[in-house]
Order: sequence, then C-alpha cells, then structure tokens
Amino acid sequence: MRRMIVWLAIALLALLVAIGGGLLLTNHLAPAASGEPSHALPLQPAQTEIDRELSPLLAEHPGRTGAIFLSDGIDAFAARAISARKAGRSLDLQYFIWHNDLTGRLLASEAHDAANRGVRVRILLDDMNAYGLDPHLLALDAHPNIELRVYNPFANREGAGRAFELLRRMFRINHRMHNKAWIADGRVAVVGGRNIGEQYFSADSQVNFRDLDLLLMGPAAQQASTLFDTYWNSAAAVPIATLGAKDPQALRSLLEQVHRDARGERAQRYLERVAASELVRDYYRHALRPHWSSGIRIVADPPLKWTGDNRAQWLVGTLTQMISAARTKVLVISPYFVPGEDGVARLAELTGRGAHVGVVTNSLAATDVYAVHSGYAKYRNRLLQHGVHLYELRARAGAKAPTSFAGKGASLHTKAFVLDDARGFVGSFNVDPRSKGLNTEMGVLFDDPVMAVQLRDEYLRLIDPALSYRVYRDKNGELRWLDQDPATPVVLEHDPDTGPWRRAVVRVASCLPIESQL
Repeated sequence: MRRMIVWLAIALLALLVAIGGGLLLTNHLAPAASGEPSHALPLQPAQTEIDRELSPLLAEHPGRTGAIFLSDGIDAFAARAISARKAGRSLDLQYFIWHNDLTGRLLASEAHDAANRGVRVRILLDDMNAYGLDPHLLALDAHPNIELRVYNPFANREGAGRAFELLRRMFRINHRMHNKAWIADGRVAVVGGRNIGEQYFSADSQVNFRDLDLLLMGPAAQQASTLFDTYWNSAAAVPIATLGAKDPQALRSLLEQVHRDARGERAQRYLERVAASELVRDYYRHALRPHWSSGIRIVADPPLKWTGDNRAQWLVGTLTQMISAARTKVLVISPYFVPGEDGVARLAELTGRGAHVGVVTNSLAATDVYAVHSGYAKYRNRLLQHGVHLYELRARAGAKAPTSFAGKGASLHTKAFVLDDARGFVGSFNVDPRSKGLNTEMGVLFDDPVMAVQLRDEYLRLIDPALSYRVYRDKNGELRWLDQDPATPVVLEHDPDTGPWRRAVVRVASCLPIESQL
C-alpha cells in the first residue's frame, strides 16, 4: 500500500509538471506559422468561366447575393465538384474534417485537376482530424499550384510524442477550427455544416446525414474569401510542408492511387447519381433559380479565439443577440444541443414573452457522441417546463418517411435557426459550449423572409413524426417520447431505440464536470 501511494504521488507530480510546463511553454511548443502571406486574387469581369457565367446575373441584381439551399447530399457534392471544374483562377477550401474516403478522394482529385489547369489552390484543414493523413496532404502540397496549411497543428505528427504534446499543450490544442467553406474564383462559395466525407454527401449507404449548406454567388462569396484570408494568414495556420517530408516518388505513387480510386467502379456509380441530381440537371439546362437578396452576409469567429481577444468579436455574441431579439418564433436545428444555464434562461425568457420556441436535435440512438447527449439530457426537463418544444431525430425513419430514408440509419448534422419567419442562420455553429467558447465557427446570416420560409420548411420536415419523436412531460412530470408515426401513436418511457447500457453511460457522463468541453 505504501509503495502504491508513493507511485501515485510521483504520477500526480509528473502530471502537474506536464500541465505547468504546458501553461508556461504553450507558444514555444507550437509550430511557427512560417507561410508567406497571400490573399484572394482580384476579381475579373470575364477571366474565367465562372466570371463569364455570373457577370450578367450579377449585373441584373447589383449588390445582391444569389443563394440556393443545399439540403440534399448529392446536390451538395455536385455544387463543389462543378465549381471546381469551372474555376479558372482560385480555389480556397477550409474544413474541419476531410475524410480520406470516396468523396474525399473525388474532391481532392477535382482540386488537383484544377491546379493542373493553372488554378491557385489553397487548402486549410484543422489538424486534429488530419491525423494520419500527412502523406496525402504532402502529396497535394507538392503540386506547385497547391499550398496546404493546417490549423493549430501538432509538432509531433504521430506516436507517443503526439500524445505527450497533447498533454503539454492541452489548454491551447483544445481550440479547433470548425469552419467549412468551399470558394471558387472568389465568385461562388458553399458555406454551411458539411465536412468532406461520404456521410455528408449521401455516399454512405449505412447512414443518412441530414445536413445543410448554402450555395452563394456574388458579394457574400467575396466576404467568405476575405474571412478565408484572415485564417490563412493567421498565426494558427502552419504550412504542412514545414511539419514533415516524404520521398517524392512515394508522394507521386500515392497521388496516382487517389486518381485511380476516383476513376474506379464505385466512384463511377456515385458520379452517375451526381449526374442525375436535380442541381446538375438544372445547371446544365441553365435552369438554376437562386434567390437574390441584399440581406446575406458571412460571419465567423476570429482565428485566434483562445488569445483573450475581445469577446464582442465572437460569433456567439452576434447569434445570441439575434435570438434574444426574436418576437414570435424561434426554431433551432442543432445536432449537439447543450444550452447551458444561460441558454435555458434565454429560451425561458422568450417563451415567457409568448414566443414559440422549438428545438430539433439528435435522439440518443441517432447521436454519435454520447457525452454531448448527456449534457443535453440534463436540461430537457427544465426546457419543457418553460414551454420549449423538443423533438429528437429518429435513428431510423418511420414507416411514413420519404423513400430516401428507407433502410438507413439517420443522424442530424444541420446547424441552423430561423427567427420570426424573417431571418436566420446556417453554418457550423452548434448550440453547445464548444462552439460558444472553444472552436472557431462560421456561417451565413440572412435577413430575408423568402429564405426564412425555406429554412422553416426544413425544420418542419425534420420534426415530421416519420423522422422525429416529440419529447414531453406527462401529468406526473416524467419525460416521455411520443411516436406519432404509426396509425396508433405510441408513448415511450425512455430514450427510444436504446438499451439500458447506453442509457446508463449517459447518466454517468451527466454527473461528470465536462460540460465546458462538450
């Protein structure tokens, strides 16, 4: 026993030394941002195919941005692929996650093909989710027209050194770049909730992700370019080439394999689905009908959110101020919903004024992060007491769901809200502590009733009984889930489609002091 106490004391001392050293040496341990500054290339009236296609439309709608909602994963992939193929000047791509899977390789091939045509390609990825991808990233970066940087990276790229660095830099490394933007020629931008990966683009046959982007043409795309430059030139963005080097022949072989996969049978089957998508058909028939609005702007957190900068610049302040000013209706879509004490008070104040407040989030069976669900679960009862309407997405769609849901697991990834059927937001921001204070976020703010109605309709689709359960309190104050999909509605007494073990894990997690990290 005495020996065990000694070893525990030594371990505790080592942990304290590591943490203390991390606090003192955080900036010295971090890789330096040694990349040369660069900025969005100047717009030209007719230099590229995108310029020539958009110039007459922009002339017809001066000062306005054209917007198309992308709720379908195939359409969302097509918007990125087509804009990459049409680009003639630049591609600026910023993502939290870029999976090395079918769609990830297809879009990497599109970016590489654009670079072969002389397009300047800048790619900024969050480093936490780039683990193990260095050979692929270096292969892309080796192209003379491609530069790839990673956000807040590890100096140690793998193994025990990476784990130790995580411990030493835990307070800073915990801040991640959650932004998502795909910008072509500074004219077209896709901004919203989607990362790059099969589940986001309806290529994963096992999971139906509900997600949302906006395809933007015009002034808002230029705003996205300006924000991209802010991140690209920040101290958090480090060139991947400074973090590792690989044999040139190995990089070429790896890139050749990526291209082979992009031309393979599975890729061709997926691309046939893309070619048949509504967005692609409308584009090539010149039948796209964007909504033109002067009430659209791109917003984002500052890139160095951890430096104690003016919190008034943080995105959470802008969004909470908007929500608090709502008069009659607040409809929230958030896959991870942990409102915290301040959020509960804000929503209670709205319902107290007579506003209708509705929230749709993932059910326990549909979520991919049990710990986050535990943070949400502790607030359910109080939210319902205050008159908030709660809906939880089913893990599998009910009998009356659209055919696109048949046989698939479902998971919500859309992050959006609509206020008073007049204004709203679509982006990367979850209603949780991580989005509020740890990660950088971005999105599209709009003050436009046409777009508000479109987003309201997406909310109504999600809360349809075939897709979601309604959560309520019975006469004894107990939580219940109403399944209204069958001919005879069914009341469930615990989280639907879950076993006792999963529910027990959530109960235990809800007792841990981890809410600030959720």
